[in-house]
Amino acid sequence: MGSFVIKTVGIIGCGLIGQKRAKAAKAHGLNIIAAADIDLNRAEDLLKNNSAAGKAFADWKEVIAARPDLVVIATTHDRLAEISLAAVEAGCHVLVEKPAALTSAELVPVIAAAERAKRTVKVGFNHRFHPALQKAHEIVASGAAGPLMFIRGRYGHGGRLGMEKEWRCQPEKSGGGELIDQGSHLIDLSRWFLGDFAEVSGTLGTLFWDIPVDDNAFINLRTATGQIAWLHASWTEWKNMFSFEIYGRVGKLVVDGLGGSYGPERLTFYRMLPEMGPPETTVWEFPAPDASWEAEFADLMEALDKGRPPLGTVYDAKANLDIIGKLYLSQFKN
Repeated sequence: MGSFVIKTVGIIGCGLIGQKRAKAAKAHGLNIIAAADIDLNRAEDLLKNNSAAGKAFADWKEVIAARPDLVVIATTHDRLAEISLAAVEAGCHVLVEKPAALTSAELVPVIAAAERAKRTVKVGFNHRFHPALQKAHEIVASGAAGPLMFIRGRYGHGGRLGMEKEWRCQPEKSGGGELIDQGSHLIDLSRWFLGDFAEVSGTLGTLFWDIPVDDNAFINLRTATGQIAWLHASWTEWKNMFSFEIYGRVGKLVVDGLGGSYGPERLTFYRMLPEMGPPETTVWEFPAPDASWEAEFADLMEALDKGRPPLGTVYDAKANLDIIGKLYLSQFKN
């Protein structure tokens, strides 16, 4: 794939995440030429909030018809794959929010179309771009923690009044519950550190909310070489929290918090000493506001310019959904 410089952007889905993506696009000097949302007012507000002279639409097809270099898709899960496919077939590059589809099968034609058109489909796994996780990945890559043995990850929030009426709790729109929501971030980060998983198991529960999807997901993943990811995603974590622990043979890395309601972002490296006992401890604090959205956008722009894959591809999304699909199938097969 050759180099490509993004100049124009179209946004489809102008809620909270669409607004974050638009802000990141503006920060990189890009021209938002069109925005669409089923609520036209939200599309108009997005353009106004970013001082963009583009046009607002209620129909997402109008954004693709405007032929932006890049289409950002931040809709409900049931529309992600359909819109991605249409954008790629129109010759646009795509940044689509995770999980990128309801199921991995929906991504097969998207991948085929992207390969035919030589277009990039980047999936929004913005957690990879949090500075604590970036630093942790650098340390692991350097070998300072030694060969990795296992990961323990926890991520959750406590929901909100009326949550049971939201689209995320409607399986026809969301594809599932907390597993496909915050669980997909935990799975993606685990794959980023450990690689592909050969064994998938877990338990899903609807333990508090009166909803037809899971509100807790307990996930057990194992690579072909025996490395393990033990993960818990929860909508009953009454105090919002994020914890991601990476265990190597000679060191342990702990990422706590993501900023905001999830608490200060921090990375702690516990390095084992030759005599063992209490480890050498180094702490990095990241008090700045969440810049992962801008950093992810920068990586995509650089990837297109240099003709390399971005960090967090549609292939990663398919592998992620393969795991999620196996867990849902095993839970509900009876």
